Amino acid sequence: MKIMIDSDASPVKDIVIDEAKKHGLKVVLVASYAHYSTKIHPAHVETIYVDSAKEAADYRIMQLLQKDDILITQDYGLASLALGKKATVLHHKGFEYNNDNIANLLESRYISAKIRKSGKRTKGPKPFTIEDAETFRRLLNHTLAK
Repeated sequence: MKIMIDSDASPVKDIVIDEAKKHGLKVVLVASYAHYSTKIHPAHVETIYVDSAKEAADYRIMQLLQKDDILITQDYGLASLALGKKATVLHHKGFEYNNDNIANLLESRYISAKIRKSGKRTKGPKPFTIEDAETFRRLLNHTLAK
């Protein structure tokens, strides 16, 4: 089992890296070259950079993701595909994607896209808070304990 992070905009990379080390798990960060970083990570962390083309990171994640891996993403479409591979999928706001909630999440994304396409505005995500980080940490530890 490994933990993969759709890491271009993930605010929980450091939390995942710290908790994975405690459990002896490998972490794979997948990011586009547009988000290249010179940050040096511990030995249990691998960084994979992909082209900046739309969905390039998602395609690479799906190539590498295996059953029983954990994926951290805020992308509902990628989450849906990962659930199909029997991976555990977590959102950085502290909830787990599952077959019961993914359809509603995808539908709300579709409706928001339709509204934006018609020229109207929709609300963006709320800022990530310290409480969100702690909620995510608890969910990740609970998931790793299973």
